[in-house]
Amino acid sequence: MRRLLTGLGAFFGGWLGWWLGAKVGVTTAILVSAVGSAFGVYLGWRVFQEFLA
Repeated sequence: MRRLLTGLGAFFGGWLGWWLGAKVGVTTAILVSAVGSAFGVYLGWRVFQEFLA
């Protein structure tokens, strides 16, 4: 379950980061997507620790 939540967090965080960064340019989209993915992994891990562990 932890892997599922961190994977989903990375997916949606990366998608949101790309969507926001693409409004500026491709390079910004790549960078913001990487930050969004990292934040999504952290958020998914925290949700697992708080509610399921």
